[in-house]
Amino acid sequence: MEKIVVLGAGESGVGAAVLAKKNGFEVFVSDFSAIKDNYKQILKENSIPFEEGGHTAEKILQAKEIIKSPGIKENAPIVEKAREKNIPIISEIEFAFKFLPKNAKTICVTGSNGKTTTTELIYSMLKKMGKPSEMCGNIGKSFAMTLSESSKAEYYVLELSSFQLDGMYDFRADVAILLNITPDHLDRYDWKLENYAASKFRITQNQNISDAFIYFSDDKNIEKEMKKHTLKQKLYPFNLSSDILKNFADCKLKGIHNFLNITAALLAIKHLGLDLNLATKAAEEFSPVEHRIEPSGMINGVEYINDSKATNVDAVWYALEAIKTKVVLILGGVDKGNDYSQLYPFLKEKVTAIVAMGKDNSLIHKAFDNRIEVFDTSSMDSCLEMCIKIAKPGETVLLSPACASFDLFTCYEDRGEQFKAGVSKRMK
Repeated sequence: MEKIVVLGAGESGVGAAVLAKKNGFEVFVSDFSAIKDNYKQILKENSIPFEEGGHTAEKILQAKEIIKSPGIKENAPIVEKAREKNIPIISEIEFAFKFLPKNAKTICVTGSNGKTTTTELIYSMLKKMGKPSEMCGNIGKSFAMTLSESSKAEYYVLELSSFQLDGMYDFRADVAILLNITPDHLDRYDWKLENYAASKFRITQNQNISDAFIYFSDDKNIEKEMKKHTLKQKLYPFNLSSDILKNFADCKLKGIHNFLNITAALLAIKHLGLDLNLATKAAEEFSPVEHRIEPSGMINGVEYINDSKATNVDAVWYALEAIKTKVVLILGGVDKGNDYSQLYPFLKEKVTAIVAMGKDNSLIHKAFDNRIEVFDTSSMDSCLEMCIKIAKPGETVLLSPACASFDLFTCYEDRGEQFKAGVSKRMK
């Protein structure tokens, strides 16, 4: 029996372990940190041995193949040891692809921003048409866990992060969507944008002439990367003047970025030969994704908007573009190599103050001091109290941090939930 070791016991790792066990592999799961109780229970129910709080090299380096969870860095000591022994290391997405139902199609979405909205949009369009579909990957259930549950869908809509793409080799997307490439996660790519861009472009690998590559043609980083590749699949460039983009004035999704997301989704439907009219109706009915420009309440005539999912500067730019009032902007958290200068034009016309929320706000001060007033806070409660103090009626308080959340919160969802709960409490 072939032995597979799974590194990491989160959604991705546990899904891979269950799928591997159900397909006859000997499986061992190892997590350097503590494993959450719900995932531990799944492993126990499936009789999968595991360890937590450290890696036992003797057990791990016996593997024929290692499935590495996306959160584990390439330079982690156990990963480097495995590479020294030439043990193949792949992602959960790569492993799960081996068990994709025959004739099923994969619609894969990546980009620095807009992945979740576009993935959910496409899934809602397919459901509107009554097409058996699954949505998974970097959203909801893992691809592997979805397939382990004997899914027989015709379409698998996958949100893919750069970390997932890094471990994919034979995987092939029937439809690949690249929404944009802006600086993000550069700490994982030697602080080089070209390395990050190359990672994103892995979504096009192995595609053939019957497949589709849908991409935002106005993105200079995409255009630059395209020159390095010979692409034989059908190309669908899009931009704000694309013919397929209808009049979505009554659409619940607002802002230029969402019009681009809708365009990409419709192009995917068009390539698949499905009903564009039903897809358009689904787009018009689609509600904004949680934690992405999400209205969260009014306090003293000031609207509060949760955009906690905005973990890079480009996402903040799109949020500010979408809001039509003056803004008190909440920034801060774990900086990933941000260039805040692209936000400077908003300081003249829209942003009235910045509330910095983090354990270390020095980079925000460095970027904005002498340009606009920056107020320091180090918790959600102190942040909201400061916003209530300085925001004027008719303005908007926007939580759009441009940073990861791990200094004060467990994840961006936790940050957004605390924001919404704090706003709700203060509305009463």
